[in-house]
Amino acid sequence: MQKTVQKRTLKTRARLIEAAEGVVAQNGYEALRVEQVVQTAGVAKGTFFAHFRDKDALMEIMMGQRLNACLDQAEATTRPTTVSTIIAALEPVHGFMMSERYVFDLLIRYSGATGIAEIGPIATCFERYFRVVVMWLEDAQVRKDVPAEMLAEGVQAFAIQAMSLKFCALHSATSFTDRLDAYLTAWLTPAA
Repeated sequence: MQKTVQKRTLKTRARLIEAAEGVVAQNGYEALRVEQVVQTAGVAKGTFFAHFRDKDALMEIMMGQRLNACLDQAEATTRPTTVSTIIAALEPVHGFMMSERYVFDLLIRYSGATGIAEIGPIATCFERYFRVVVMWLEDAQVRKDVPAEMLAEGVQAFAIQAMSLKFCALHSATSFTDRLDAYLTAWLTPAA
């Protein structure tokens, strides 16, 4: 009997996520409302809250899945060896992170950098991003006077800073890619 309930519970959860993905595809992440999700999924609002503590908990799962797909895409590219090819390889990840201000804000909130005790899908993706960049930097044409781990932390930090400035009206004249290129060139280029 328990397996039947668990199977039904998993199906309902999957139906809620699928309904939310449909709503997001039409209207974007920020526009998603719990009422739309439950209506599309054909369940009661209480059912939604039996599966997710709030809308952000659902978003964390959905954005974690999307971020993982973007990381899969980044890893499938030829291993980058220069600043410009590193930026190009990370474009799917950065593009999603900047797709909406709401997406960026939620990703940063759940990245693990803000002291959330529970490690969720977004924090796991941020760790994966870091590990992928470490792997790339070990063979890349970058400075070797500091460990690849420290360089990767800088890549991630500079990317987040460049994204933050993209959403700032005072700094919108410089594109994200140009700003990140300047940061990473200064950070990763070996001393002459």
